[in-house]
Amino acid sequence: MIHKARLQQHLDQMYALSTIPAVPGINRVAFTEQDWQGRAYLINCLQELGLTLHYDNFGNVVGRYEGLQPEAPAIMLGSHTDSVPQGGHYDGLAGIVAAIEVVTALKEANIRLQAPIDIALFMCEESSRFGSATLGSQAMRGQLTKDRLHQLKDKQGLSLYEVLQQRGFNPEAVPSGSYPKPLKAFLELHIEQGLVLEATNHQIGIVTGIAAPTRYKLQVHGTAGHSGATPMNHRHDGLCAAADIILATERIAKASGPVPVVATIGVIEATPGVMNVIPGEVSLGLDIRSISETAKEEATNAILEAIKEISATRQIPIEANLIANEKTLMIHDTMLNAMETVAQSHHYNYMTLPSGAGHDAMNWGDYTEVGMIFIPCAKGISHNPAETINLDDLVAGTEYLLELVQYLDSLT
Repeated sequence: MIHKARLQQHLDQMYALSTIPAVPGINRVAFTEQDWQGRAYLINCLQELGLTLHYDNFGNVVGRYEGLQPEAPAIMLGSHTDSVPQGGHYDGLAGIVAAIEVVTALKEANIRLQAPIDIALFMCEESSRFGSATLGSQAMRGQLTKDRLHQLKDKQGLSLYEVLQQRGFNPEAVPSGSYPKPLKAFLELHIEQGLVLEATNHQIGIVTGIAAPTRYKLQVHGTAGHSGATPMNHRHDGLCAAADIILATERIAKASGPVPVVATIGVIEATPGVMNVIPGEVSLGLDIRSISETAKEEATNAILEAIKEISATRQIPIEANLIANEKTLMIHDTMLNAMETVAQSHHYNYMTLPSGAGHDAMNWGDYTEVGMIFIPCAKGISHNPAETINLDDLVAGTEYLLELVQYLDSLT
C-alpha cells in the first residue's frame, strides 16, 4: 500500500523549492519565501487528497481525512515544514510525507477508519530564526503570549509578531488560537538525528521520552579597551568571562547523573570584534536539555550559580534572560505498549530509545497520547547538507505508521 516512488516524488518536489543558488543545503527557514513555497506545495497535496483544511493565525495547517465517526477524537500525524539554514532534506519533511502517504494509501484502498485522521503542518519548529523551538505547535496549544511574540526576534531585529503580520496573519489572535478538537493520539515520524539506530542496525526506533530545551540569552557587560595600553590586571574582558561560562557549562553538564544532561553554548557574539580591542559586550546562547525535568533543573540552577560567581570574581555584570523553558515528555506506557505490539506483530527490526532533540510531539503530551517513531539517518548527521537516509527506511517507517494508526483506531 505504501508507494516508494510517491514518497520520493514528494521529496524531490520539496527539494526543488527549498534551495537557494550558491547556498548549500536546504533553506526553508521559518516564514521565508522557501518555507512558504514548500508550505504551499504540501497544502496542495492535502487539497488533492480532498481533506478538509483548518488554518490558524500562526500559519499552521491541519488537513482532516474524515472517519466513519466524524465526531470521534482524531489521530493526528505530522511534523514541521521549516529547516535550519543550510540544513538537511529530511528533518521534519520525512514525517510530513509519511503522513501524506498514510492517508493516500488508505484512500486508495477505500478504507476509512472509525476516527478521523488529521495531518498537521507545523510552522517554525526550528529555533534558528527566533531562538526558540517548536513555536508552531506551541501556538496550536495556546502556549504563546502576545508578549512572547514581541520578545522573540530574528537577527534583523524583526519580532515574531511583525513577521506574522507580514505574512498576513493576525498575531493578536495567536494566544487564544488553541486547536479546538479532541485527539485520540498524536504521532510523529522523524529521522533520529543521531547514531544509535544505524550503529545498532535497527530500522525503527520507538521513542521513550523527548528531551526539551531550557534556553537563556546571556549578556556579558565587559569593558572594551585598547589591547596594548590596558594592563592585564586592569581589564574587564567580556570574552574571558564568557570563556569561563562556557567551560563551567561543560563541566556541570559532564558531572550530571545518573540521568544525563547536555548543555551547549552555540552562540558567541563579541563586540567590537577587532583584534586590537579588548572585547566588551558579549552575547551567548545557552541551551540545556535532559529527558529528566529534575536533572535539567538541577543543572540549570548550577550553571546560573556559576555565572553569578564568575560575575563577582571578574567584577563584570552578567545578565541571564530566559527565552525558553520547555517541558520534557516521557511517553506513556499505554502508547509504548501499543507501539511495541505493532512492531512485534509485524516483525519490525526495532528498538526503544530516548530522543535528545526536542520535537513538536512534546507539546501534545498533556492533551493526548503521544507516540514518536524514529528512522535512521546516515552517520547520525542532521542539520547539515550531508543529512541523508536510506529511502527503504522511510518506506518501512511509513508502513509501520500506517499499521500503528490502524491498531490505535481499533482500540476503544
